[in-house]
Amino acid sequence: MALLGIDIGGTKLAAAVFTEEGNILSKEIISLGGREGAAAGSLITSTVSRLLRADVSSGNRVESIGISVPGIYRIKEGTVWAPNIPGWDNYPLLKEVTEVSGGVPVIVDSDRACYILGEMWKGNARGCTNAIFMAVGTGIGAGIVADGRILRGAHDIAGAIGWLALTRPFRDEYIGCGCFEHHASGEGIAKTAREYLENESEYAGELRNKPVEEITSYDIFVAYHNADPLAIRVIKQSIEYWGMAVANLISLFNPEKIILGGGVFGPAVSLIPDITKEAARWAQPISRGQVTIEASALGGDAGVYGAGYLAREKYQSRS
Repeated sequence: MALLGIDIGGTKLAAAVFTEEGNILSKEIISLGGREGAAAGSLITSTVSRLLRADVSSGNRVESIGISVPGIYRIKEGTVWAPNIPGWDNYPLLKEVTEVSGGVPVIVDSDRACYILGEMWKGNARGCTNAIFMAVGTGIGAGIVADGRILRGAHDIAGAIGWLALTRPFRDEYIGCGCFEHHASGEGIAKTAREYLENESEYAGELRNKPVEEITSYDIFVAYHNADPLAIRVIKQSIEYWGMAVANLISLFNPEKIILGGGVFGPAVSLIPDITKEAARWAQPISRGQVTIEASALGGDAGVYGAGYLAREKYQSRS
């Protein structure tokens, strides 16, 4: 038997076929190509149909399908709110995939839930029953497992930590994405650098070599490693925000592990010791001594592994 895991992002999807033990039999990456609404859904259903046919012919019959989605998955309705895919405000993804699955069961969950499930299955949170995945990329979110169960909240929105209030006073810029995400997501890092560049005409470092509106977090990390003073200032501020957020998660949930992942932890992996030191200043003192803070072992594959794990749990619950 085999399991199909699909991780949907804002610009692409990853699809992998797993054994029940979590070994990848095949994997592919497919661009969404700017598709919106039903066109994005059609790409996903056609991918599912094709992979189901391929795996029947190869002898690895898919027995369950798990899907990771970027945003909020409303479990009772089976619909998705995904802000990075226009037209997915209340998208009936479960219904559409079930219609083409030929009776193979389908389960859907948020990407943040899948990240921590993937790490618990095949990554750095194996053996944990209380663990958190803090994903920092274009946005920020957290997959939280408490006492062995995904924490979802009353309406499936738990883990939206981009809205953590970590400074004051309130700014109108926080309305759309939250305080933490505004300052310390990948886009937030770039925004902060742009604000400094616009207000500090005397600065003549390497970030001046690019138009301000084109500055990305990647540029800032490169400049940081080249000891650029403005980049150092931006990254030090980000370390403070990341550390404060980690401290709040430690104090609230008393986890065994906090896993740091997403596109930013990539280049920010080397900063984890500094983030850990900052977190230790703010966190509940007993709890901070009981937690390990680590980088994701699965990197960009955490979501697709989590989707595979969903499929495995769905299959085992029916067996």
